[in-house]
Amino acid sequence: MSTIETDEALEAGDSAPVKEARLWRDDGWTARVIKNIDDEGWAVEMIKEGEPEPALVGPWTMGRDKKNPKPLDSSAFNTLVKTASEVLRRHEQQLHAMLHKKLSVSTESGPIIVTLDIVADEYEPHALLGAYDAAGEELARVRVDAGFKLTAASANAWLEDDFRQPDC
Repeated sequence: MSTIETDEALEAGDSAPVKEARLWRDDGWTARVIKNIDDEGWAVEMIKEGEPEPALVGPWTMGRDKKNPKPLDSSAFNTLVKTASEVLRRHEQQLHAMLHKKLSVSTESGPIIVTLDIVADEYEPHALLGAYDAAGEELARVRVDAGFKLTAASANAWLEDDFRQPDC
């Protein structure tokens, strides 16, 4: 299969395995060796099936002739899949941490867990402020501005105000 035919198959969404020197596709991932636009070397991009952007782009080793890229092989592809999957996993964890905050507040009746879940809605972004007892039972839940800052002070103030809508 020529490079042009391979590119057309990729654009058409064909997910059949491909194992070429500069293009490997298998198990929902595509590795493509590309010319590095920043210098005279080569780069490899890893794209997860269905995603518009590469999950990983990194330098690629030159071949023995010091002109062309080293060909992809099974071992390199498997390593690239593992690395790209880890990058996506870390990105998901970071996004989750940004959108979901949680802290514990000590009270006379025991610890209360206060959560802030940001709803990144395109038209109406907001957050949900919640309070839970030690058994996980919901004590209160109110809608707040997406910019609400959950801190120990803001959580304590909300508890002391009997879970009324906080001023944002």
